[in-house]
Formats: sequence, C-alpha cells, structure tokens
Amino acid sequence: MRSGATTTSGAPAPSTCTFGACAPSSATRNRSSAPCATWGTASTCTKKTTNGFPTLLLSLTPLSYTDAASAARVHHLATAAQHVDGYAPLNEQALFDLAAGTRDVWIATADVDGVALDTALLVLGGGQLDLVVHPDHRRQGVATAILSQVLDGQGSNGAEAQKTEAVTEPGKAEPVKTEPGKTAPVKIEPVSTAWAHGDHPGARALANRYQFEAARTLLQMRLRLAAAAPASTPQNEVQPGAAPRAAPGVTIGAFHPGSDDAAWVELNALVFAEHAEQGALTLTDLADRQHESWFEADDFLIMRDDSGRMIGYNWLKIEQDLGEIYVIGVHPRAAGQGLGRTLMQAGLARLRERGCTNAALYVEADSLGPVHLYRSLGFTDFTVDVQYLRSTDRRTG
Repeated sequence: MRSGATTTSGAPAPSTCTFGACAPSSATRNRSSAPCATWGTASTCTKKTTNGFPTLLLSLTPLSYTDAASAARVHHLATAAQHVDGYAPLNEQALFDLAAGTRDVWIATADVDGVALDTALLVLGGGQLDLVVHPDHRRQGVATAILSQVLDGQGSNGAEAQKTEAVTEPGKAEPVKTEPGKTAPVKIEPVSTAWAHGDHPGARALANRYQFEAARTLLQMRLRLAAAAPASTPQNEVQPGAAPRAAPGVTIGAFHPGSDDAAWVELNALVFAEHAEQGALTLTDLADRQHESWFEADDFLIMRDDSGRMIGYNWLKIEQDLGEIYVIGVHPRAAGQGLGRTLMQAGLARLRERGCTNAALYVEADSLGPVHLYRSLGFTDFTVDVQYLRSTDRRTG
C-alpha cells in the first residue's frame, strides 16, 4: 500500500465547479419574486415576466476577498449551502486561493421586492470554477443562467459575460432564457475542470449540458469512533481509536515546527509524486496551514525509523467533534510493512484522546489499497465528489 493515496481537504484537487448548486432544498422559496444576470457591475433590476412567469433578475459583482465584509458574504452563503447539503460547497484549497489572490470571487444578487439578496457565488481562476447557489434560490435557473455566461461559446481566448435572465417556472428545475445584452468589460478565461460536490443528479445533468465528462471520483469516508471494530478485523489487530502497537524500530511522535518542515515537504513530494496538487505543496503552503486556527503540532504525527529519519506521517485536522485524517503518507521505500495501518491506528487513538466522536478522510475512489484499509478499520462512504473535465474539442460556440 502506498498510504499517500489519501487526498486531503487541503488539496484534494483543483477546486472547481460545484454543479451541485442545483440540488433541491427543503428551504422555503419565494417564487413570486423577480430575478437578471448582468455580468460585471451591479445594476438596478426591475420585475419582468416571460411567458407569464416571473423572471429572476440577477447581477454579478466582483468582490475583494481580502475585504472583511466581502469575505463574510462569501462565508455566509457557503454556510447556508452547507447547512442544507451536509457538506461544504467550497473546499479548503479554494479558500486558500481566494486569500492568496490567485482566484477571484463574484457574488450574484437578485432584486426581490426592492431588496438585493445574495443568491450565488462564483469562484474563477486557473481554469477552475466553483459555483454555489443559496438554498433559497435553487431550482430557479440561477446556476444555468450563470454557467451560460461562463461556459457558452467559450473559445481558447475565454468568454465575455453578457446579460442573462433566469425564468422561474414552478415544476421546472432549470428553465432559463438568455437575452443577449450589453457586453461587460470582463474577460473570463477558459474553464476546464469542475467539481460536483455530493454527485447530485442535478449536477450530472448540468455537467452533461455543458460538455463535461467525469474524470475523477473522490470519496469522503467517515467512522464513528465510539463504534466497535468491524467483525472482519482480526483479534490481534488494534480496534479503531485504541493505542497502536509500535512497529519494531519505529517511533511515532509530534511534528516539530521549524526543524521538521523541510523534511516533511520532501517526503510529501515523494509520497504524492503522482498527485499533482498534494505533491506540489511547498514550504510556504505548509507555513500557511500552520497558521490556520485548527493547527496543532501535537496532532501532526510523525513516524521515524531507528535512525531518526522521517518515514511517515499522519496529519490530523480537528474541528469540534470531527477529526479529519488530513493527509497521511508512508515513504515509498517503507511501503508494504503495515506502517500505514500503524499510522492510521495512532491517528484514531489521538482523535479519541482529543474528544472526537467521528473521524473523516478523503481518498481517491480508484486507490483500491487505501480504500480497503480504511474499510477494514470501519470507515464507510459519507459523500462522493466527482471532478469533471471539459475537453476543448467538445466545447460549443
């Protein structure tokens, strides 16, 4: 087993389009309001009807994520989506990118009875796209209206946004009318990848509509730490959350910030040599994560051989009662010795010690060895995320 096959919320892949924004919600929706999508700057919207149905008039406006008020709007909308869906619509890497200024965020607002309401947010940059629609404004054509501006007619030089209207028609999931209007002075670079968090049927429909094909599947697996080990676990193996047996000549201790940084970056690059995002983490990336509020050096477990050389790690991320196996890896030359299982057991024991009731991890669905290990420890699938790829030769326009 190459334990490094587990990806993390820090860098599971390019943060891309959350087509799941069209997932149905139990939230009450105001279907009598009007909505237009005017790309670029905010505009005054008036109530209209199309074929007798109210038209949702949207305005897309760029935000500065470094501005506290703007960042609060982003987090408020994302939190509303997570509350309904049960999973975050933006992964950690997207937020890092916004903070670093390598990607841009736009907010879509709708004029509802004279009040501007935030209906969706759009994160663009690096060929990646995240789209999150507020639960109160789903199934009203918002996602389709926005995606049509970003994706329809995109060529190698990107697209320019135009005025769009989303038509609200009861019983229709995505009724949209696009009305060409004045082009805003905003260039959108080509979008090539898109994530569907939760793999909702609506997400698959949008992916198909905009010529995306599933390219990658990421599992989020979870384990209730209070649960007994699965019946298939041999009696001589450690129960989930129990203290692990130390392998001969191997020790597990805490990460030492400053002195362990370079060695960890080097080892991580070896472990994830075939993983473009995780394997590319730098000292700067590591430092950024060490400044996160959740970081604790004692939760960053380091495995060393009898010479003191770092040969493995299990980095834990603990937030409230949920403990995540943030990233785990074993040196390729030390693979096949059961060290990945030992690190997993040590990590689960640490999570129990810290009061966590649930453990979580992310792993590529086609990483059969790691998936088998996690299932043997009692982990089960929690959510499924699919990354879609948009081929140049399949783009329309």
